[in-house]
Amino acid sequence: MGEPVFVIMAAGMGSRFGGLKQITPVDGAGNKLIDYSLYDAWRAGFRKVVFIIKRQIEEDFKAAVGRRMEAYFDVRYVYQELDRLPSGFTVPEGRVKPWGTAHAIACAKEAIDGPFAVLNADDYYGAGSIQMIYDFLKEPRGPGEHAMIGFRLRNTVTAHGTVSRGVCETGNGLLRRIDERTRVEKRGEDAAYTEDGEIWTPLSGDAVVSMNLWGFQQTILEEAESRFAAFLTENLAENPLKCEYYLPLLADAFIREGRGTIRVLPTADAWHGMTYPEDLKDLTAALGALRAEGTYPETLWPPTAC
Repeated sequence: MGEPVFVIMAAGMGSRFGGLKQITPVDGAGNKLIDYSLYDAWRAGFRKVVFIIKRQIEEDFKAAVGRRMEAYFDVRYVYQELDRLPSGFTVPEGRVKPWGTAHAIACAKEAIDGPFAVLNADDYYGAGSIQMIYDFLKEPRGPGEHAMIGFRLRNTVTAHGTVSRGVCETGNGLLRRIDERTRVEKRGEDAAYTEDGEIWTPLSGDAVVSMNLWGFQQTILEEAESRFAAFLTENLAENPLKCEYYLPLLADAFIREGRGTIRVLPTADAWHGMTYPEDLKDLTAALGALRAEGTYPETLWPPTAC
């Protein structure tokens, strides 16, 4: 079994945030949010990292993040491009949106040589969550044994607009079903979601949700690649410019067909992110509080905690 690989998806457009979230400073030292995830990964034990990016941001990303990380990790780059499509498919005219998170890991198939964690570049997950996923991957597992960090919904919403969340049904510590809700809104300690903008369905703040922090065996890469054509066939005609091949969709299909298991590792960590420009102030304050309590040093690199 190869050493666990840390895979960061950084090819998102950042349309609601209004800029390149991957390289936006989030503290006075100029660190990016991705620096905190990488620091947590180093402390957990990861020594290999794969960055999934777009070629159009390659030089900016390498200058801001990638080259610095080469001192600490075995760094590899993968390019998620619109024309990375199965035979017989072409990019719809006017399409600029990436094909989604399941497409991202399919693009990274050749660069991943062991069990791997995968997560978003523009989310903060917490040191405990990343440690749990490393510990899961480090142990010998069967080819169909995967894991997901399960967050409480109330710890993952923003006060500044709607968010997408994979709402999970669990049993005996395993994921049974996951439904991608693309418009979830905070309602006090709870939340609600809508499909049409008019009818809202309540969600408990205690609901378990996926924040795209997964621990996969390499077999999932074949699954992601082989199912993409069927996804395109089903969705392109209806929504050619915005349909997305999400990891939760892949995981749900994988579970329903009995092709493996996904263990849910519950966390009390709070998510922080940059979905909207207004989130940046809240995020900066939260990271400042974590530094004040000693979770992070004032200077992240070199990683003095290791």
